Amino acid sequence: MSDNLVDPSAASVSASADTLIEIDGVGKTYTGQDGEHIVALQDTDLKIGRGEFVSIVGPSGCGKSTLLSLVAGLLETSKGAIRIDGVKVDGPYTDLGFAFQSDLLLDWHTVLRNVLLQCDMRGLDRRLHEARARELIASVGLDGFEDKRPFELSGGMRQRVALCRALLLDPPMLLMDEPFGALDALTREQMQVDLLAMWQESQKTVLFVTHSISEAVFLSDRIIVMTPRPGKVCEIIDIDIDRPRDLNARDTAEFGAIVHRIRILFQEMGVIHT
Repeated sequence: MSDNLVDPSAASVSASADTLIEIDGVGKTYTGQDGEHIVALQDTDLKIGRGEFVSIVGPSGCGKSTLLSLVAGLLETSKGAIRIDGVKVDGPYTDLGFAFQSDLLLDWHTVLRNVLLQCDMRGLDRRLHEARARELIASVGLDGFEDKRPFELSGGMRQRVALCRALLLDPPMLLMDEPFGALDALTREQMQVDLLAMWQESQKTVLFVTHSISEAVFLSDRIIVMTPRPGKVCEIIDIDIDRPRDLNARDTAEFGAIVHRIRILFQEMGVIHT
């Protein structure tokens, strides 16, 4: 086993004993329209530290998105339990931000109104949060676009708006499900740099789902490698690359070695064929 690898049965927090998210023996089974039971996730144990950036990689259908929805309380576990700050999640958990692959912007709203949409959904006074919304918009390079409509924005700009919306109420935790998957390569790299800068400043706990191995290595403190369905933890890999990071980190031998190791794991699982 490589020095970067951690026994998944330990499921320890690498940098801190201050656990924010605890996933204890979690499984999720769906029932299809024909009555067939589909096990999406099984026997998953994880601990995510406060302020940690953790990515989840694995083949399509291995339960990555399901796991995020379980943490957010949008789905019920079929077995096991999830606790946030020691409290069991038994319904939608509101003190978090959720960013999806689709930006889900409303075309009839301006950029500012899209960022403030959380206020409408939670019955909050938009006026109390407008200054924060404008500050976030400026922080992602969209100052002056507050009154633009989504159709006037590029894909990367739209995704920045969606990120601002997720951060509006300053949640301690951010769940991100393939947020950059639909972007072109150059925009995707810029969004990764922007996200790291925001995370470095805020130190929020981030649980990030991606199909990109290099993206996960660049962003993360740890990477959770999942098996094919039914998904469970195959390996937990510590990313011992100095922070703060820039794109030059991708050119180092250390970065390449971690990417190679994860590819080997997927080859051993039959996910990647050579």
